[in-house]
Amino acid sequence: MAAVRELTVLYDANCPLCVHIRHWLHTQHKLVPIALVPAASFEAQRRFPDLDHASTLREVTVVGDRGHVWTGTDAFIMCLWALSEHRPRANWLSTPAGRPFAKAAMFAASRWRQAVRSDGPEEQACDDRCSVPDRLIHRD
Repeated sequence: MAAVRELTVLYDANCPLCVHIRHWLHTQHKLVPIALVPAASFEAQRRFPDLDHASTLREVTVVGDRGHVWTGTDAFIMCLWALSEHRPRANWLSTPAGRPFAKAAMFAASRWRQAVRSDGPEEQACDDRCSVPDRLIHRD
């Protein structure tokens, strides 16, 4: 596989957990640039006309600059892989020993997401240029 130079994360803008993670990703130090685009939005469809955009609303999707597509657990691992502080964790989560933990995290997030997702358009216009409210930035 050719080196990944940029990732695009398609997130569900009507899911509070997804929006929170989008803000968190926005604040992290990245080894690989990440564009954050609402799933099934006009921008997502413009960038990736061949994707099944309905499925990107059901499952987190990450697209690499060379056309690779990761979904679900693999998308979660790729997001961590792009972050300097979390790349070692991503490498471990991609192993046979770590993968069950990544799957469990994704299962829990998916169940929670189904319980709280709204159908409203309130976040649809948000992309990676949105401001991040101070209350969502975690500072240690």
